[in-house]
Amino acid sequence: MALLLRLVLLCGVADFTSSLSITTPDQMIEKAKGETAYLPCKFTLSPEDQGPLDIEWLLSPADNQKVDQVIILYSGDKIYDDYYQDLKGRVHFTSSDLKSGDASINVTNLRLSDIGTYQCKVKKAPGVGNKKIQLTVLVKPSGIRCYVDGSEEIGNDFKLKCEPKEGSLPLQYEWQKLSNSQKLPTLWLPDMKSPVISVKNASTEYSGTYSCTVTNRVGSDQCQLRLNVVPPSNRAGTIAGAIVGILLALVLIGLIVFCCRKKRREEKYEKEVHHDIREDVPPPKSRASTARSYIGSNHSSLGSMSPSNMEGYAKTQYNQVPSEDFERTPQSPTLPPAKVAAPNLSRMGAVPVMIPAQSKDGSIV
Repeated sequence: MALLLRLVLLCGVADFTSSLSITTPDQMIEKAKGETAYLPCKFTLSPEDQGPLDIEWLLSPADNQKVDQVIILYSGDKIYDDYYQDLKGRVHFTSSDLKSGDASINVTNLRLSDIGTYQCKVKKAPGVGNKKIQLTVLVKPSGIRCYVDGSEEIGNDFKLKCEPKEGSLPLQYEWQKLSNSQKLPTLWLPDMKSPVISVKNASTEYSGTYSCTVTNRVGSDQCQLRLNVVPPSNRAGTIAGAIVGILLALVLIGLIVFCCRKKRREEKYEKEVHHDIREDVPPPKSRASTARSYIGSNHSSLGSMSPSNMEGYAKTQYNQVPSEDFERTPQSPTLPPAKVAAPNLSRMGAVPVMIPAQSKDGSIV
């Protein structure tokens, strides 16, 4: 019995004189992306703890494949915070006097990669203690977009949609009507907590301004939309106008193509004509110049006539002169042909001779 009492007393003295202990309990902390997370770690020392004070924070990333990383260290009255590149410059001790019993840290500008389990270790020989804190980084809802999916016409079915650009799950939605009435239509009540409201057989009473608020554990965001239910549009007129526009466009295109082709044909014709003309070929003589040349040559012949060659010349008929240069006087077939006087050869230096005419049977008259 005395032995048992002695053991109890020894245990009580041991608990009372226990060494270093961390008073901060294990906990879970949720913070939004971009914010600052405060990770507490407070400790107490006992008179027996006489060794140098060492404080160490480690991170066990959410990816279990990665090993624990030292993110900040206090040893020999110096702070070392460049062990972990991903948190370099973003992790700091909150107390300027760590010996006072506060080893808490701040992690600023939180990122999704900061998610994990953080462990605080305090050592002052012979005392040693440690605590763990689970940090979760969430993304607040942002970039909320409200819009109408469908045609806002009387009698139509369409949808009101509320979509956040980003936000950590779970997300909560809440619709409100901001104009005319603060209440949503009764048929919409089942959807007022969802991202989509299905509208059936729309009427003008649904017109107004609506808001959608999206919330999660770390924040919220809101968007608004204006719903204006109008009478159905004249679809037949719209279709007819579109058809007419298309036909006019086709006609215009056809005219452009026709003009281009016509211009190309004209240019091609001009090139061919220019190629066929030869500069070394003289132009053709006119009929009048031909006749004058013929008469001039006859006159020259008459000027050089002598009595010896007059007989041959007399046999030459005047009808050999081109018909296009002289107009003949029509003669009656019953009258004998008149004697034609020879040209005045005295002017040409020749003896005048009368040239007998010939009748139709060839006899000389």
